[in-house]
Amino acid sequence: MTYQPDRTCGRPTRSGNPCKIRISGSDVACGTHATEQDKAVAAAHRRGWNEGYEAGRESGTSSSTSHIAYLEKRVKELEEQRDSARRVYEVDGCQVVQVGKYSYRWRGSGPLKVGDRVLLPESWVSKLKDSPGPTVGVVTKLGTTYRGALPDIVGRAPATGGDD
Repeated sequence: MTYQPDRTCGRPTRSGNPCKIRISGSDVACGTHATEQDKAVAAAHRRGWNEGYEAGRESGTSSSTSHIAYLEKRVKELEEQRDSARRVYEVDGCQVVQVGKYSYRWRGSGPLKVGDRVLLPESWVSKLKDSPGPTVGVVTKLGTTYRGALPDIVGRAPATGGDD
């Protein structure tokens, strides 16, 4: 449907002159002069227009969602590539692990694995948050990308009392 500014009904009035009532959208005649068929055609056109608009919107949303998912996956892959290129697993002959978001050195016997429970050294934060003395943490990653000084893990944490 082409845009026609200032469209008028144009159907003959009782005097024989063309109707000057403005019409818009799918209508082909004004409410006074429209036949039931004109009204049905206009309603069908509006319904088709709305369904097409909705289908296009859904298609665009679906396309955008899948593109976003692809880009997020690609960013994660690139971050992992960069991380693996920079990750070190040993410093001064000691194993390096991450516990949460912090990195530590392990000087003990036997290498640590992801999921091992360890005793972390006391820090001013842990002293305030938990209590004085070492705190228990769980190894989340092997190696680190951190390049600063690393504190030493105190030891392996004792096994828990039972399966919860």
